[in-house]
Amino acid sequence: MEEAIAAFLRYLDRERNASPHTQRAYRQDLVQFTSHACTELGHAVRATEVDHLLVRSFLAGLHRQGLSKVSAARKLASLRAFFRYLCREGIVERNPARALLSPRVARRIPTHLSEADVAQIVDFPTERESDWRTRAILELLYGAGLRCGELVALDLDDLDTTARLVRVRGKGDKERIVPYGLRAQEAISAYLRWRATLRPQVEALLVNTRGGRLSDRSVRTLLRRRICSVAVVLKVTPHTLRHAFATHLLERGADLRAIQELLGHASLSTTQRYTHVNARHLLSVYGKSHPRA
Repeated sequence: MEEAIAAFLRYLDRERNASPHTQRAYRQDLVQFTSHACTELGHAVRATEVDHLLVRSFLAGLHRQGLSKVSAARKLASLRAFFRYLCREGIVERNPARALLSPRVARRIPTHLSEADVAQIVDFPTERESDWRTRAILELLYGAGLRCGELVALDLDDLDTTARLVRVRGKGDKERIVPYGLRAQEAISAYLRWRATLRPQVEALLVNTRGGRLSDRSVRTLLRRRICSVAVVLKVTPHTLRHAFATHLLERGADLRAIQELLGHASLSTTQRYTHVNARHLLSVYGKSHPRA
């Protein structure tokens, strides 16, 4: 089983360009299942010995441990992908995880920020030069809809400040070009002047005060401090600003396909989950657009 898992992870890395985070998640899920299978069978398990009953008992064990339905569904998806690969390679004849139903997960509407909420978070007086870094971070998260990981991975040459475009490397190492606005340009320009005084030794766009690349955790800490300083009581994360980016574009008439491209989603159904349109807006669009409204 260990050799099969290693081959699958190489496939994810070399052929699917899966991110290190994705590979790590698959590895953890498969190792956990292998441990369960060995306990159930009483010996080192081979991939050909796994059947749907063994997978079902694994899921039942997760349920008894109190694991959330979301996490259980992800682990089942990992097993399906793993055995689908083994079937394609001729190692096993059938996928034992295919016939099992995923735990039903309630669709959760993400935290919705109004345009006024976002303005309250993003627009603040810059009392210190380092505040421009926070402004640039917030403007790019909301103004370009970036994931936190995509933001901290940006290098200086990913920015085209003349055209106000940023080259983003998303999931699966896929590149996309995203525009950003005048306010983001103002914040970025001011931040870059402060950045130059740090004389960083890296090409990273966002750096810490020691001149190293800013981490994902640091971005979340800066955002949390900003949220604590304003009267927004909602839980706000970098992804919340990405949700707001998509929702506000849609509310102002942007095409869903265009939003999909800007977000870097492979599936349109994923983009639909990132958008939150209130009923009043839907009624307004219906009233203006439907011939029998």
